[in-house]
Amino acid sequence: MPDPCAVIVGPTDALNALKERAAAAGITGEILSFADSNTPLALETITKRRPNVVALERTFAATPRGAALITRIKADATLKASEIRVIAHDSDFTRVVPRTPIGGGSAASAVLAAPLDQRGTRRAPRFKMKPKTDATIDGKPAAVADLSTVGAQVVSATILKPNQKIKMTLTDDSAKIPFAANIAWSSFEIPPGSAPRYRAGINFVDADAAQVEEFCGRHKA
Repeated sequence: MPDPCAVIVGPTDALNALKERAAAAGITGEILSFADSNTPLALETITKRRPNVVALERTFAATPRGAALITRIKADATLKASEIRVIAHDSDFTRVVPRTPIGGGSAASAVLAAPLDQRGTRRAPRFKMKPKTDATIDGKPAAVADLSTVGAQVVSATILKPNQKIKMTLTDDSAKIPFAANIAWSSFEIPPGSAPRYRAGINFVDADAAQVEEFCGRHKA
């Protein structure tokens, strides 16, 4: 059994203040602190050490990365004894994050399940793709989760931001299909057992519909 400890995650310049606030809030024992820019290392430590308390700085907890970290901790059965708190570095604010997701359902499903079309309307039929359906976004690898002639949902380790203009290429042994596109929406995820990643909805700008349809036919699940 790992030695008892607490983990704090927040902005680098607030970590010392957060440690003081944690002590004032009754968090005792060894305190391990991590910059919010180093979420993967923080998560690795949390899963190995199983801390009594995981405390996230208030502003970080409100970001997509903070929310994803909270959801990931909730989804891990081995961390069910770890209390999740949100604390402020500049005030006495502190609250315990409830374990039960609002509206029912499991935390694991909140991490692993993502709708095929989170925003916008469907302008063409969209189909789920087979695993390892490949693409590149600005030259970096991505996996295609679903595809239509006018858009796609992709998963990538590369940062993807809404309204970002990109160059996308669908790739397989039969063809390379390059085109311009833009990102309609994106979300940050930390799936159990996997590296952090971005999931995004892509709108195609000048993709050849016939080529995309043929690609879809080759890889449709």
